[in-house]
Amino acid sequence: MARTLDLVALRSFVAVVDAGGVTRAAGLLNLTQSAVSMQLKRLEEALNLGLFARAARKLTLTPEGEQLLGFARRMLALNDEALARLTSSQFEGEIRLGVPHDIVYPAIPGILKRLSAQFPRMRINLVSSFTILLKEQFQRGELDLILTTEDAPGAGAEELGARPLVWVGAEDGTVWQKRPLRIGFKDTCIFRRKAVAALTASGVPWEMAVLGESEQAIEATVAADLAVTARLTNAMPQGLYPLDTKGQLPDLGTQTICLYAAPTLRGEAAELLMQEIRNAYCC
Repeated sequence: MARTLDLVALRSFVAVVDAGGVTRAAGLLNLTQSAVSMQLKRLEEALNLGLFARAARKLTLTPEGEQLLGFARRMLALNDEALARLTSSQFEGEIRLGVPHDIVYPAIPGILKRLSAQFPRMRINLVSSFTILLKEQFQRGELDLILTTEDAPGAGAEELGARPLVWVGAEDGTVWQKRPLRIGFKDTCIFRRKAVAALTASGVPWEMAVLGESEQAIEATVAADLAVTARLTNAMPQGLYPLDTKGQLPDLGTQTICLYAAPTLRGEAAELLMQEIRNAYCC
């Protein structure tokens, strides 16, 4: 069975070395001299080693004591860092993050998992919606940090990159060849306006195949080859695929992915979250 070094004894050992003696170390640790001496003795017995050259008039370390000192400093520093991270109010709180549903995957789950591991007392509330609604919530102060997909980034936006917006449909689907073209978008989807404008400008007749605000209904209809929709590349829902329309459907251009942060958002956890998002979404 593995043995474990006593951190309390190690702290006394380091204090004695730094203070130059047991008496001063005891005062710094708010312990009696006998208590510090007992901890040193217990440490030597646990290791079966002498840590101090006791015959010398000046307190000096044995070679084994010098080696242990380096380990002890690192162990105590790690212990103190862990306690500070897990118990300090500096690492408590809440971050309200908004991300459009079509770019949540694959990056956001991994980002939130890593952040939770480093800041277990920090609560991250994820809101998944459309850019228009997320910006409204952000303006009302209901969200601290939002990602958006936009044609024209607004004031305060940090532009992370642009991704092509493409037509998507069922695997080996043919509905995109029929006219009028049946399309599926939620009423509040920002891509809906862009797709309709492109179809109208190119003279492609269309009709709405799905009404309402159910994303699942739209994805199911498109996956069944009953309609097409539009998505950013690298953000395809399961069962939907980019369409090679051979120029028969108009190009949809690109969308800019932006990051907006509230001026009140501060702290190490927030900085780490924003950096992770930049790393994942910068093109």
